[in-house]
Amino acid sequence: MRGGAGDHAVSPSSGAVTNALRLALGTLTVIPTPPPSQVDRRTGSWAMTLAPLVGAALAVLVGLFLGLVGRAGAGVGPATAAVLAIGLLAVLTRAMHLDGLADTADGLGSGKPADQALEIMRRGDVGPFGVVTLVLVLLVQVFALAELVAAGLGFPALLLALVVSRLALPLLCSRGVPAARPDGLGQVVAGSVSRGRLAIAVLVSAGALMPLSLVSPGWDALGSGVVVRAGVVAGLALLAAWLLGRRAVRRLGGVTGDVLGAGVEVAFTVALVTLTLLT
Repeated sequence: MRGGAGDHAVSPSSGAVTNALRLALGTLTVIPTPPPSQVDRRTGSWAMTLAPLVGAALAVLVGLFLGLVGRAGAGVGPATAAVLAIGLLAVLTRAMHLDGLADTADGLGSGKPADQALEIMRRGDVGPFGVVTLVLVLLVQVFALAELVAAGLGFPALLLALVVSRLALPLLCSRGVPAARPDGLGQVVAGSVSRGRLAIAVLVSAGALMPLSLVSPGWDALGSGVVVRAGVVAGLALLAAWLLGRRAVRRLGGVTGDVLGAGVEVAFTVALVTLTLLT
C-alpha cells in the first residue's frame, strides 16, 4: 500500500526503516548519516515513529560524556556537569529544538493573527519572548539535571527524558493534526502518524528504556516503582507537549517544524523536573 496520510499499513519494509532512521538521525542530530534514498510522507511518518531511538542514542552519547567528566576529577561538581551535558546536547542536536522553542514562543506570544505569527516564526532573529523562554528553560534543565546527577541518576534521567521527549514527535504528528503552512518539515510529517504507528512508537520507547533496569542504582531494578515513576514522567511530559500542540493548532492553524522542536524541549524539561520531584 502506498505511503501517505491515508496509509493504513503498519509494518514497514527494511528499506523504509533504513530511510526513516537515516532521516531521523540526519534531521534530529549531527551524527553523520547517509541521506535517505527518498523523502516523502511515508518516510517522514516512520522517521517520527522511530524518533525515540534517536533520543536513546543521544542519551548514550551524553551519558558517556557525563561518565568521563565524573572521572576527570573531583573538582567537577554536579552543576558544572549538568551545564556541560546540556551544552553537549545542544551541539548534538544543532540546537534545532531550542531554536524551535524560541521561534514558537515569539510566534505564540506575539498576539498577532496566524499568518503574521507564522512569519515571525520564520524569521532568523529571536525576539524577547524567545529569549526569555530559552533562558528560563535552559536554567530549569540545568538545575534539574544537576540534582539528578548529584543523586547518582544522571544517565537514567537523561535516557528517560530524551526518549520520552522524542516520543512527543509522533504524538504531535498523529493523524488529524494539520500543518500550519504548506512547506517545511511540518508539512511533510503533520498528521502522518497513524494510531498503529503511534503504538509502535510507544513500544519502541519502552524497548529503548529497558537499560533503566540495569543502570538505576537508586531505583529497584525494573520493579513496579520504576515502571510507575517512568509512567508518571512520560505521562506528564507528553501531556505538556500535547497541550502545546493544541495551542499551536488553535493559534496557528496547525504545527510547524518549530512547534515540533518546541514540543521536544517542553517534554524534555517537564520530564527532568518531574524526575527531581520523584527522586
